[in-house]
Amino acid sequence: QPQLVEFGGGLVQAGGSLRLSCAASGLTFSNYVMGWFRQAPGKKREFVSAITSGGTTYYADSVKGRLTASRDNAKKTVYLQMNSLKPEDTAVYHCAAAIIFSPQYDATTNQPRAMMAKEYRYWGQGTQVTVSS
Repeated sequence: QPQLVEFGGGLVQAGGSLRLSCAASGLTFSNYVMGWFRQAPGKKREFVSAITSGGTTYYADSVKGRLTASRDNAKKTVYLQMNSLKPEDTAVYHCAAAIIFSPQYDATTNQPRAMMAKEYRYWGQGTQVTVSS
């Protein structure tokens, strides 16, 4: 049974950094696009970042230049380095796994499918990130 487990959340002051990790098991990790999504209280879940098996990355506009995704296929782990954190980054962060075949873009929205939550089959339980002002 595939399982994703996130680590690394916590409380940090604005401007600080955190590094989230997500360890995968029960799946052929190198075949999967790994995504990060977040959900703040009272808000909808939103895309944060994704990284393909080949290392192509996607980011939400709100986190570009501050958050960096990486992966280690040998360790079956994906990372999210979070720098210059802001109070609005406060949320529960979930990692997710998807297999995405061609086409890479959604025909209706022209959005990369790696940015779309509906493409992800497996989800972790989440880790809380709280950024104080």
